[in-house]
Amino acid sequence: MSTFQEQSSRTIRSGVLLLLTMILGGTFGFRIIEGFEWTDSFYMTIITISTVGFGEIQPLSETGKFFTSFLIFFSLGSVAYVGYLARFIFDGDFLKYYRAYRVEKRIQRLFNHVIICGYGRTGNQVGLELTTHNTPFVVIDNNEEILLTASRKNNELMYIHGDATNEDILLRAGIKRAKALISVTPGDAENTFVVLTARSLNNKIKIISRAVDPHSDIKLKRAGANNVIMPELIGGQRMAKLITQPDVVEFIEYILLQESIEVSFEEIPCADIAKSFAGKPLSHFKQRDISGANLIGIRRKNGKYIFNPGSDHILTTDDQLFVLGSSEQIRMFKKALEETDEF
Repeated sequence: MSTFQEQSSRTIRSGVLLLLTMILGGTFGFRIIEGFEWTDSFYMTIITISTVGFGEIQPLSETGKFFTSFLIFFSLGSVAYVGYLARFIFDGDFLKYYRAYRVEKRIQRLFNHVIICGYGRTGNQVGLELTTHNTPFVVIDNNEEILLTASRKNNELMYIHGDATNEDILLRAGIKRAKALISVTPGDAENTFVVLTARSLNNKIKIISRAVDPHSDIKLKRAGANNVIMPELIGGQRMAKLITQPDVVEFIEYILLQESIEVSFEEIPCADIAKSFAGKPLSHFKQRDISGANLIGIRRKNGKYIFNPGSDHILTTDDQLFVLGSSEQIRMFKKALEETDEF
């Protein structure tokens, strides 16, 4: 729980506890000391702590007068705190606390989500892309204004205000339940610390980091990053490719970035492949003839890529398949691969 949430929670609990203590203490006091009925005791307590100036419902004893005086002084001494509680509610802090509480609960229910560390222009673009693919994510940023602005644009945004290099912050973001972490903070040093901390908390999570300095690539991978992206390098390569191979670049970008259902390029793990397919050559599947999808590449367990695999390639449960086709064709490909013995 963040510092703001802890302070807000203490404020609410203390205010409610103080008010209940005054009301219950006053009610029982008048009941025991003066022998008032419960309704009259409660009424006397309310008009006393609110200092409205109404008279007693009946003359008080000496002890009752001392008790009433004590109750008045106690309530006056609590006015400042109650006033602070009122400002907390009406100035918007309570709504802010409530939103943070709801977000915290939603994050606690996440599993196999992505954590984005840094929500500048690059982080925001990452979030948009994950949203397009219906992938849940949590944002961490130490700039509260950025987070509030983003949350006003997207009411469903799950975010945590804090330092992503802090273990407690990453644990609140569900680092042990997450499937991936993307670190796009402004500096390479900060990204390195984020990667180190994340890897120490979850040695199985996939970590992708941005780098500005080309020499940071090796350092980030040593720290635990699976992949390191250098936007300036990629941007330069893309600009050059648009001169030398413009149609190829535009075609690939169309496949990867378009949002229609005309064509899709997906990675399919073979972990759940039907047992009868394991150890069989691709010629056994006839995937193109049945589903219409095109198997254009395979990634082996050792990281080796096989492009346009031949019909004699032996498929294993450790393979990752790269398939091109319409959404329906790929859906049929997955279903046949996992559920049937023959295509």
